[in-house]
Amino acid sequence: MSNYKLLSENELNSILENLRSQYNDVKSKNLKLDMSRGKPCTQQLDLSIDMMNVLNTAEDYMTEDGTDSRNYGILEGIPEARKLVGDMIGVDPSLVIVGVNSSLNIMYDTVSKAMLNGICGNTPWVKQGKIKFLCPVPGYDRHFAISEHFGIEMINVQMNEDGPDMDTIEKLVSSDSSIKGIWCVPKYSNPTGNTYSDEVVRRFAALKPAADDFRIFWDNAYCVHDLTDTPDSLLNILDECKKAGNENLVYIFSSTSKISFPGAGIAAMAASKENIDWIKKSLAYQTIGSDKINQLRHVRFFKDINGIKEHMKKHAAIIKPKFDAVLEIFDEELSDAGIATWTKPNGGYFISFDTMEGCAKRVYNLCKEAGVVLTPAGASYPYGIDPEDKNIRVAPTFPTIDDLKTATHLFCLCVKIASIEKILGK
Repeated sequence: MSNYKLLSENELNSILENLRSQYNDVKSKNLKLDMSRGKPCTQQLDLSIDMMNVLNTAEDYMTEDGTDSRNYGILEGIPEARKLVGDMIGVDPSLVIVGVNSSLNIMYDTVSKAMLNGICGNTPWVKQGKIKFLCPVPGYDRHFAISEHFGIEMINVQMNEDGPDMDTIEKLVSSDSSIKGIWCVPKYSNPTGNTYSDEVVRRFAALKPAADDFRIFWDNAYCVHDLTDTPDSLLNILDECKKAGNENLVYIFSSTSKISFPGAGIAAMAASKENIDWIKKSLAYQTIGSDKINQLRHVRFFKDINGIKEHMKKHAAIIKPKFDAVLEIFDEELSDAGIATWTKPNGGYFISFDTMEGCAKRVYNLCKEAGVVLTPAGASYPYGIDPEDKNIRVAPTFPTIDDLKTATHLFCLCVKIASIEKILGK
């Protein structure tokens, strides 16, 4: 395949005519394929089904400290669940709160508490006027939705291969006290799959915010979601914050949503002792304890961090061939055309795909018209607005591999059509 940008107008028109013919043939098949979200497939969910059988007798419901998990109590989560999550994210269990089933819920709740009650004795955000968050882009649409819901102004920060643009972050955070937070997915970032370098983590830990109540929202969602035998490594942000004298700077979030059952896993928050004590004080008005039965079920099933790691190898065996299939098709169909770039992650759930500037919405609409639903173009940017209209998040995990190949071939066809139309000005 030749680089489209080097071809003559006649050559491009000839190729476009052929591509449109292929597209109409595919469209006539009435496909109904969904690649819109990063959901585990049925085979992945089946990996954890035996978890439902680990608690059978009354004695099984007793925690290691003698608490009956069927009753009220233990606001911060059962000790063994705190240890399991602590080992997973590299944090002392005493600094972990295991709460509801969704880390997104905990993040929403944490922002809500800051808005209404403030952070560690500071004035509630809602009484401080305009509140701003920094948003590495492309990034996670659900993070941006939380900010938009609370009326928080979002500022784009470019995401690089080694993490967000720290020069910009350091400048903005140190000069503007209305900036109260930044959203981060530090390992296998959504959607790029990039992992923050050691230098980036250390620079985060050494930030000097103008606002005392600035916090890094460190969503370590993919901390154990490796796809290869040479996984990315992520420096421990809380340890680095301690070294820098910034122990209170970070909130860490994690869950087992894509390890066990989405929406029915266990989710947690970790932070400094002062932060955790402040959160617990508020939680005491909110609940008398989360679902300890589910926490215990997870501990009994996984047993320890080694059990989780072995379990994740089973996940990788299911989804890595899907990632490989998508990337192979991209390489075969697009690598020489000069019209797109994409990431090749070592883990996580997504591939970030960049079209030529101004083509992403056209690709999305072409795919949708032919029966393949993608995450909407622009979703990986605040307010759903990609200034360059080029980024599309590709989610390979949920479809069968045959459906995935069909969808990916169609996707490439649509990328080619949109790109030639752009070059020709059609």
